[in-house]
Amino acid sequence: MAKKAAAKKFYGTGRRKKSIARVYLTPGKGEIIINNRTIDEYFGLETLKVIVRQPLVAIDGSEKYDAKITVKGGGYTGQAGAVRHGIARALLQVDEEFRPVLKKAGYLTR
Repeated sequence: MAKKAAAKKFYGTGRRKKSIARVYLTPGKGEIIINNRTIDEYFGLETLKVIVRQPLVAIDGSEKYDAKITVKGGGYTGQAGAVRHGIARALLQVDEEFRPVLKKAGYLTR
């Protein structure tokens, strides 16, 4: 399926445990904003930051998209997993051809 060039904003909802994340991806330079804070301010642990970036790294898009994310519920680990799930789902809106890579890595599974 072809890329949706007309759409400039891509949406994905992610869930893990009690956490729910709403992710909006736009073409950009790799900024990730979570609840109006940068990823470094929101997640203190480096492992949580790595979890959040995994879907973007898997498709070599870590510097191609900006993400604006709202996440609530649960703890930080659950929130990081929910954000990862939401980013993966939003990437499917960008291009359906990302599905095999994301599915094999397990990022589309709740």
